[in-house]
Amino acid sequence: MPEKVSRLVETRVKDPGAIAAAAARRMKATSLFGEHGKAMIIAADHPARGANAVGSDPFAMADRFELLERMCLALERPGVTGVLATADILEDLLLLGVLDGKSVFGSMNRAGLAGSVFEIDDRFTGYDAETIAAMGFDGGKMLTRIALDDPATPAALENTARAVDALNDRRLIAMVEPFWSCWQDGRIRNDLSPDAVVKSVTVASGLGRRSAHTWLKLPVVADPEAMERVLASSTLPALLLGGEVKDPDTAFASWGRALKLPTAQGLVVGRSLLHPADGDVAGAVDRAVELL
Repeated sequence: MPEKVSRLVETRVKDPGAIAAAAARRMKATSLFGEHGKAMIIAADHPARGANAVGSDPFAMADRFELLERMCLALERPGVTGVLATADILEDLLLLGVLDGKSVFGSMNRAGLAGSVFEIDDRFTGYDAETIAAMGFDGGKMLTRIALDDPATPAALENTARAVDALNDRRLIAMVEPFWSCWQDGRIRNDLSPDAVVKSVTVASGLGRRSAHTWLKLPVVADPEAMERVLASSTLPALLLGGEVKDPDTAFASWGRALKLPTAQGLVVGRSLLHPADGDVAGAVDRAVELL
């Protein structure tokens, strides 16, 4: 694997057109879902927002060669249906030939750098709908923080709505990841209380002039009954995000309960599967697939 990854640089230098060629010959997914009837998507768009930390290691996701090795290992596990990442990572995976039969989602807005004073002003610096369509991918994802105490929020909502429109016009999935957020001690904090998540869902569901191809990417709240209320606040299909997991047993149990609810269509998980506490990527991915 290290040799394959090192050859990526040579290809990028000598034959950059190989990326478009790899996209053109890629075997597309016939369905967004696996045999288990749900989506299992590996996410790795964190580094583009400067969010490289996992646990106590602030640069865990910053080693690109290691990240690609971990992603390839995760993508080859049975039951994994897709991947979500920025162009640099997805193009590397195309060149490595590991995206055949997988659904692919491009990360669209990454300008809200983690820890910045402009974090809510999350402009679209990644994929656009036109390129997602041209690459033969399945959709695009946008992070949408809603902060009533930040004047950049209306523009962030407008930009998300425009991206939803552009993707819906092309019949591609618009994956909206909303959070009700606020500034605390100079940092943006996402409110994961049930009431806050419900409000974020109702706002996100109404963005754009069409919603036929809009999906939501939502956090799992701790209370199972409250999670039922969260997912009852919209009829849009929902994918459950993982985030960074401190207690794997509790996290997996909460995912399993939430996946039984009608609008829950699968998982989108990154750091907790690519960097599990015990280091066993394959084991963590297999355990997540079992929940489906």
